[in-house]
Amino acid sequence: MVLAQLNIAKLRYPLDSPQLAEFVANLDRINALAESSPGFVWRFEGDAPLEAEVFDDQTIVNMSTWRDVKSLHQFVYRTDHTNIMRKRDEWFSKIEVYSVMWWHTAEYPPTLEQAKQKLEQLGSQGPSESAFTFRHQWPNPHS
Repeated sequence: MVLAQLNIAKLRYPLDSPQLAEFVANLDRINALAESSPGFVWRFEGDAPLEAEVFDDQTIVNMSTWRDVKSLHQFVYRTDHTNIMRKRDEWFSKIEVYSVMWWHTAEYPPTLEQAKQKLEQLGSQGPSESAFTFRHQWPNPHS
């Protein structure tokens, strides 16, 4: 089992706008930082049309898998990712439920549709063994 995570953001401006230039300019660097982080397993690298089929065209998607919660937490809160995300309120609209984690089979990567279902489950039912957050997490059922 791997830890799967999805986070989404609603853009305040078009992706090619001057207001999002700093965010866009840092995407490759932060993605490379994630990929080189201990515990990283896989990252979704989709294109806009695919994402638009599952989410609307103002929603950007980040989905990845990690060895464990500790590894993901280290990347999110203890690397330069944190510095970039300090400006998220300038770039993104508020969303009540924007991030979810779940334990996923390591045999194949999760799909965006599965991830969207997990996010919706978290929003409608709250944290559970099958859809949780950093604040309310569940241990790997196979450890």
